[in-house]
Amino acid sequence: MTKLTDQEKSQISPKLQDTEKFFRDHIGLGTSFDLGVRKFMLLGKQVHLYYVTGLCDSLYVIELIKELLKINDHETEANRLKEIVKNRLVHQQVTLVQTLDEAVDQVLSGLVVFFVEDSDFAFVVDVRNYPGRQPEEPDTEKVIRGARDGFVENIVVNTGLIRRRIRDERLRYEIMKIGERSKTDIAIAYLEDVADPGLIEVIKKELKTIMIDGLPMADKTIEEFLVKQGFNPFPLVRYTERADVAAVHLLEGHVIILVDTSPSVIITPTTFFHHVQHAEEYRQAPAAGTFVRWVRFFGMLASIYLLPLWMLYVVQPSLLPEAISYIGPNKEKNIPIVVQIFLADIGIELLRMAAIHTPTALSVAMGLIAAVLIGQIAIDVGLFSPEVILYVSIAAVGTFATPSYELSVANKIVRFVLLLLVVIFKVPGLVIGCTLFILFLASIRSLNTPYLWPFIPFNPQAFWQIIVRSSVPHIKVRPSIVHPQNVKKQP
Repeated sequence: MTKLTDQEKSQISPKLQDTEKFFRDHIGLGTSFDLGVRKFMLLGKQVHLYYVTGLCDSLYVIELIKELLKINDHETEANRLKEIVKNRLVHQQVTLVQTLDEAVDQVLSGLVVFFVEDSDFAFVVDVRNYPGRQPEEPDTEKVIRGARDGFVENIVVNTGLIRRRIRDERLRYEIMKIGERSKTDIAIAYLEDVADPGLIEVIKKELKTIMIDGLPMADKTIEEFLVKQGFNPFPLVRYTERADVAAVHLLEGHVIILVDTSPSVIITPTTFFHHVQHAEEYRQAPAAGTFVRWVRFFGMLASIYLLPLWMLYVVQPSLLPEAISYIGPNKEKNIPIVVQIFLADIGIELLRMAAIHTPTALSVAMGLIAAVLIGQIAIDVGLFSPEVILYVSIAAVGTFATPSYELSVANKIVRFVLLLLVVIFKVPGLVIGCTLFILFLASIRSLNTPYLWPFIPFNPQAFWQIIVRSSVPHIKVRPSIVHPQNVKKQP
């Protein structure tokens, strides 16, 4: 006797009782309250409809059943039932599946599946209606002027937000499922005639090799499998919750990864300088955008180097020029300056964490407590020097001005390391620390992309666009770092 293969075992049986038994034994039909089946007769044959309550639109399902039941009133040819049912499924997305495994995946994804007696296939209708919020402006990427719609946790809505901005027949969304148990939908978005085919293949290959139970952390888990970051604190992909930012990067030749249940998308490949750009710069005139960008750069530099540089002048006052000789603590405190800095910096980080977990109505009160009670009283009792509070606050403002939250945390870690090197080795510590910092960044490659491009390797034209917010009509070519098939953006 020939042994049946797994594929043959999962073939849809013409007997609907076999299908129902499979759903009861393997999927939990009758045990899980949200998994249901609706049975009815059409021209003397049974039809079973399987669904998951909460993931499909009940109104659509009811209308489909009403339309199918009309078959009993207007049709008589039972031998043509399968063709009749297919024509009566009044929906734009109706597909056929040949195996029970495919049918189960579709049902658990929120689609409904119709099984017709004496048929070795089933009809799948997409009536998904995932619970979630409506598109709204992301809290982390606000702009004064510009679109107020942002990505949500529904991948279908997110693809629509991008498609609304790029109505090009060459925009592609390749979808796959990842997670043995979660079966999370992942979509790869790119422009077919612009994006590098090699990059697309690398990303698809890496995604297909992911073997994991599920993706409860959605895009973050995908990132860790994709770029293999390890303990490197610097972000190797860029996240955005803005559909206009994602569309701009698609037009440049980047590849976007969308993960269902995540309100942000992954942009690849990216460099260090992708994380210092903000949509607000492109909503202003070029001169104003350049000014905003330079202020942001100044804040980022202050968040890294201000405290180590001040600490160097504290431990080695002879380096201070006469014009700024007033810098440095005027009175000795019981607690060493470096300890004060670390305590104040960690305190600000605790306040940031508390703000995340504090209801909005109480956040203002928490800020007043932190500023008035903790800060001022800590100075009055001699715990902190006023200058420590000043410079730590400036560094914290620079951290908050960094567009990428992931980059701001990495910069804070670098600041701590530089502070320790300055305290231990003084001037050589600062010089060596800054040199190692640059060398470390230069050694990073994300998806075969140099992290410090266009600074290292140097590309004058691209580096100029990093320093100065150029007018859009003057940007005629796409960035070479993505190896676009079509280099020119405009004639």
